[in-house]
Amino acid sequence: MLSPSLVQQIATELSLNPRQVAGTLALFDEGNTLPFVARYRKEATGGLDEVQLRDVRDRAEYLRELEDRRAAIVKSIDEQGKLTPELAARIGGATTKQALEDLYLPYKPKRRTRATIARERGLEPLADALWTGRVGDRDADAAAAAYVDAEKGVASASDALQGARDIIAERVAEDAVVREWVRDTTRKSGVVRSSVAAGKEKEVSKFQDYYDFSEKLGTLPSHRVLAIRRGEAEGFLVWTVAAPVDDIVAKLERDLTAGGRAPAQMKLVASDAYKRLLAPSIEVELRLELKARADEEAIAIFGMNLEQLLLAPPAGSRAVIGLDPGFRTGVKVAAVSRTGAVIATDTWMLHHPESFAASFLRLLARTEAELIAIGNGTASRETETLVRSVLREAPQARATVVVVNESGASVYSASDVAREELPDLDVSIRGAVSIARRLQDPLAELVKIDPKSIGVGQYQHDVNQPRLKKRLDETVESVVNRVGVEVNTASPSLLSYVAGVGPTLAQGIVKLRDERGGFGSRADLTAVPRLGTKAFQQAAGFLRVRDGAHPLDATAVHPERYPLVERMAADLGVPLGALLTNDALLDTLDLARYVTGEVGLPTLRDIVAELRKPGRDPRQTFEPPKFRADVQEPKDLREGMTLEGVVTNIVAFGAFVDVGVHQDGLVHVSQLADKFVKDPSEVVKVGDRVSVRVMGVDLERNRIALSMRSDAGNAPGPRGGGSADRAPNAGRGEPRPKGKGSPAKQPTPFTPKPGAVAPNGIRFK
Repeated sequence: MLSPSLVQQIATELSLNPRQVAGTLALFDEGNTLPFVARYRKEATGGLDEVQLRDVRDRAEYLRELEDRRAAIVKSIDEQGKLTPELAARIGGATTKQALEDLYLPYKPKRRTRATIARERGLEPLADALWTGRVGDRDADAAAAAYVDAEKGVASASDALQGARDIIAERVAEDAVVREWVRDTTRKSGVVRSSVAAGKEKEVSKFQDYYDFSEKLGTLPSHRVLAIRRGEAEGFLVWTVAAPVDDIVAKLERDLTAGGRAPAQMKLVASDAYKRLLAPSIEVELRLELKARADEEAIAIFGMNLEQLLLAPPAGSRAVIGLDPGFRTGVKVAAVSRTGAVIATDTWMLHHPESFAASFLRLLARTEAELIAIGNGTASRETETLVRSVLREAPQARATVVVVNESGASVYSASDVAREELPDLDVSIRGAVSIARRLQDPLAELVKIDPKSIGVGQYQHDVNQPRLKKRLDETVESVVNRVGVEVNTASPSLLSYVAGVGPTLAQGIVKLRDERGGFGSRADLTAVPRLGTKAFQQAAGFLRVRDGAHPLDATAVHPERYPLVERMAADLGVPLGALLTNDALLDTLDLARYVTGEVGLPTLRDIVAELRKPGRDPRQTFEPPKFRADVQEPKDLREGMTLEGVVTNIVAFGAFVDVGVHQDGLVHVSQLADKFVKDPSEVVKVGDRVSVRVMGVDLERNRIALSMRSDAGNAPGPRGGGSADRAPNAGRGEPRPKGKGSPAKQPTPFTPKPGAVAPNGIRFK
């Protein structure tokens, strides 16, 4: 547990009550999971939500790491015999890892430097004399002459002075106060400049907008940082953090010449200390800082988009025919039952429409499928057009056609999970099964795929991979537990994300479930090998047993609160089951009667809300998007055309929308609403059905400019104008062709100069 002072620090930083922080950390230290704490321990945390709980946990983790590093630094310096009370106090007062490293730098083991060599040559006394002012400019040469020694490599007084200046320059560059000031000054006034790499001047690339680019370091958004870094990695760009060199050197000169030190010598020291030692070091630090900041923003966007995608409305228990479109190899077909079991598979060729139609109608009649799920990859609209025409010409055929985002389907098809689930099916057919099942329940199917392969991120392959994985795994875990899991039908992949379960226990649950033919109650889960008391406590409330032995087994009421609910029913004189969905009875409950030291009003209100709507699904009702039949390719689009679309991805500079033409269009942040919008997620979320107006189409560069403004024809550029939102392939991370299992290649957007160009490069008329 953190010390009271650090608990208070976290509380102050996050604007929380210290008791909330202490209670939260105590629960985490006991091994409780974040979903469990958020849902079932509100009294201990003061009702903190998952975001607040995560912030408390992450900040505590940082402070613990800080304390460990502080102890290691103190030990290292003490072992060198250089730990003074003043230095110990400064180390003890450092509040960031960077501040600690600045203080440790002079004592940190390092390779031989020019200053090290100068000390070996016996020049440190001369450096001390210059530093204290005992030797001035006029007597510097004479003082230095005493240190001339050819055997030590000091051939002249000039060499001696150079060595002394090297020692002083290193002292200056390693001074914590100086480093902090230079870093802060560069952070506030520095400019990021990028230019085309030598030999690439005439090459056309997605990084052309950065061939001659500059923006203040403090305002550079995350997607531009990541774009510039990728351009550098691919050999198209070089970039630097340009600091206010003259201002920094002038300030160092003033500080170093104070106190009667030799002005001529100290000015040389100031310039050398900054340009040779400080500038390269600080630039590296700020580059890493830019990257870390960009990573956090990109990871946050990815997590938000993934959460919205996982919470997409499920079509539910309906028979579905899944079609994975393709020209050359044909349309892969998989029909699944209401429970997702594979009924039939086939391959139909688009260039044989008569055979396609006959096969489709036979399968439809055989399976009585209510929904046709068509992947949105290559040949999607052609497949959709043919299917719809067959349905129109066959009045007896009743089915709803839905175009499904197939991102990651090919990844799933070749995965170990798919091989275990569908061992007898070809890899290509597994993709069609995934498409059908993800229409029935997006969450249950998408948890089988590595979140990075789902394609709702921004430069996901460029950001910190461990942090990205942690955030995405937590996002999936949060959504799974929010929705709840039916233990008798869930896949091992879905069960593994239940709080306290994990992959090993998930396999154990499924194995015992298969042996027993299902679980009759939540209590039966205690028989699962290695599922102990703690794991059961964490998981039980999120696992559902429909038609279980106990009426509450199908609800989010935790088993530890069953006796409390039974007492409520007894007080009302009714069977426990009579409380479920009975608002009239529940309204008569006096919750204050049931408050105890462990159970407060927040938990009681949650219980009553669950009893009103037992096992409620937080996801919205399913409603398929409606694309225009006469718009199937980008060439079919016209300026001013109004279309219905589906938001597929949200990035820092806008939202990508699928309007049914194989190429997502961009609604720039300046075009999302009639008012100023700072964050696109304030206006839209992934999966939203939106109405958009076509502002322009660039067929050559595959760019579609869309707007959601009511005055799109005269919409101004983003507030402030000037700099461009240049983010090559930012919409989907890695550039990939749109095809089976791959997300659509996004347009390459940039911000228009006010009044000149639309958000993704289309010139206004």
